[in-house]
Amino acid sequence: MLRFSANLGFLWSQLPLLDRIERAAACRFSAIELHWPYDTSPNEVRAACQQHGLKLLAANTPIGNSALGESGLAALPGREHEFKKAFESSMTWCQHAGAHAIHVLPGIVPSELRAQATTTFIGNLRWAADLAAQHDFTILLEAINQRDKPGYFYSTQAESNAIREQCERDNIKLMFDVYHVGVAEGDILTKLERYIPHIGHIQIAAVPTRAEPDEGEVAYSAIFKRIEALGYQGWIGCEYKPRTTVEEGLKWRDPYIT
Repeated sequence: MLRFSANLGFLWSQLPLLDRIERAAACRFSAIELHWPYDTSPNEVRAACQQHGLKLLAANTPIGNSALGESGLAALPGREHEFKKAFESSMTWCQHAGAHAIHVLPGIVPSELRAQATTTFIGNLRWAADLAAQHDFTILLEAINQRDKPGYFYSTQAESNAIREQCERDNIKLMFDVYHVGVAEGDILTKLERYIPHIGHIQIAAVPTRAEPDEGEVAYSAIFKRIEALGYQGWIGCEYKPRTTVEEGLKWRDPYIT
């Protein structure tokens, strides 16, 4: 059975986080995932999830300085101390809130710093994974397409998987975002099959609009069929931007839930 989680970074984004949690439960989601929830008390988030019978999956590490257009710290040479402080803060928040995974953002990296950034990223990830393993946490790596985020450290599954392999840590997994794979690479079904042993989470959205997964050039009926055939037991995050209201757009989900 497919299991869908509500990504509350995009769904009901205009509402306070605790209200979004309530809406997710009302729409029959059983799990949620977050972007940057750190301005809300983790204890209140845990209590809201328990009240509504929701499992909290993951959150993202901080982006750094948004005024400078930063999008993560983990691959930025010279920022190691800042990354470690941010990661520890994120993991503490997630522990109190009840999550057990963290998506680590590498950041925007100029091409001339690529080699140095790779060494920095691997070192930071090994440190983070070792710390996370002490608390049964998973580290997630997500390649993001260059159209949406030019200069981001990686945009393909081969690149993110190569980093995972070099880290040599069992609790580092791939976040396979079908939308980003579709925009950056295509050949989604083949890549699902190739990387399924290393995928810790899947996310979905229409290609190329990033709206509900019932439009565009990707046939999600085929995607979902392959996910089931591959025996994937994890969650599928609904990380899309609704065309109108979230509730109206959820009709696509009806054939897949009981």
